[in-house]
Amino acid sequence: MKSTLERRRFLRNGGVLMALPMLEGIPETASASTKQKLKAGDSGKVKRFVCLSNNYGVYQKAFFPQADQPGSNYELPETLTPLSRHRKDFTVFSNLDHGFTGGHQGVPVLLSGVRPVLAHNYAEGNISLDQKLAEHHGAATRFPSLTLGCRERNLLSFTRTGVQVPSIDLRAAYRKMFYEDSAEAKITQKKQFERHSSILDVVREQAKAMDVKISQRDRRKLSEYFDSVRTLEQKITQQEPWLQRAKPKTEVEEPNPGNSTQEQLKAMIEIIALALQTDSTRAITMTSGFVNGDFGLSGGYHGFSHHGEREEPVAALKKIEGFQISMMSYLIDLLKAQQDLINGGTLFDHTAILFGCGMASGTHSTTNLPLVLAGGGFQHGEHKVYPDANHERVPAANLLLSILRNSGLDLEQFGSSSGTLRGLEYASN
Repeated sequence: MKSTLERRRFLRNGGVLMALPMLEGIPETASASTKQKLKAGDSGKVKRFVCLSNNYGVYQKAFFPQADQPGSNYELPETLTPLSRHRKDFTVFSNLDHGFTGGHQGVPVLLSGVRPVLAHNYAEGNISLDQKLAEHHGAATRFPSLTLGCRERNLLSFTRTGVQVPSIDLRAAYRKMFYEDSAEAKITQKKQFERHSSILDVVREQAKAMDVKISQRDRRKLSEYFDSVRTLEQKITQQEPWLQRAKPKTEVEEPNPGNSTQEQLKAMIEIIALALQTDSTRAITMTSGFVNGDFGLSGGYHGFSHHGEREEPVAALKKIEGFQISMMSYLIDLLKAQQDLINGGTLFDHTAILFGCGMASGTHSTTNLPLVLAGGGFQHGEHKVYPDANHERVPAANLLLSILRNSGLDLEQFGSSSGTLRGLEYASN
């Protein structure tokens, strides 16, 4: 290597470049912010997590129960009526949010409480709840997580290094879980793993050689960079053993991606249930959208969300969001019908299903996020109303921390949380 830092903006091996973190000595470098054994929850159970979302919030007047109806005797609002048969198995929350403005910028904040641009202020950056669980479960499943999109981009999932996890569609999800790779493809993948491991070894040695020639602050940043390299190494270590393991079989045929949003979303919910049933993953996020003509509607989701209380777009939102909630109810049905072969009971008993949006409504509000939690081993059946005064507001990230702790992670804080969510209790085992 050359001795001047200006020549070290990238570390090289075999024609592959890895960008360095932002260092004082190299102003132009790109910024960057264990394999863990499976640990069951406090109850000794394996827990799973599913988040269902959209990118435009909800029509709040049809979603939230009346503020003066806390507890179990609340009137179920119109949008939530598809959940009526599961009333004792879910909780509705009022006045939880992440405490900032920003409209659409709130969408990717839902599962962390941390805006990506402020991630450097947090020890774990803006890692999302699903990716924290993916780290926790490690190589216990073939896929540490699944990030799904149905007629919409999924913007929810972020690694601890700030990388947004790309989403896959219905057909890609099915093939990922059930299509067996050819012998040639497996050999190619194994060679890629080996090559990446070799590159990381050289990158580490080259970066260490820089360590004596840079400032203390840059040294700390390099240490953070090494952490991201180790994270990549851990992912390779976790994925490689699954190359030679057969994928599960299913009698469900590959879904047709050309169907309507209604049909696609229902098929995606069935894919999620299959993923949990086959223990292919234990952390799933899915964002759903809408295209012109579906639900018998003419227009776009974004346009409807700016409804201005006009009758037609409000009716459209109720139809779209009511269907999304009906699919949450359908997922609960599917999981209740499946035996949990790891824990006993049903899959629903040990799966937390969160419906939520990082933007509260189409008016670009991020106050009072629409949040409904079902299953997961919590006590349910209530409308929980938290203070709405600015100086008393409870962070929505407290709910995220409660889900993580109930999943077996021994954490005192997650994202922007100030503690676990008071009033949300674990069900007795």
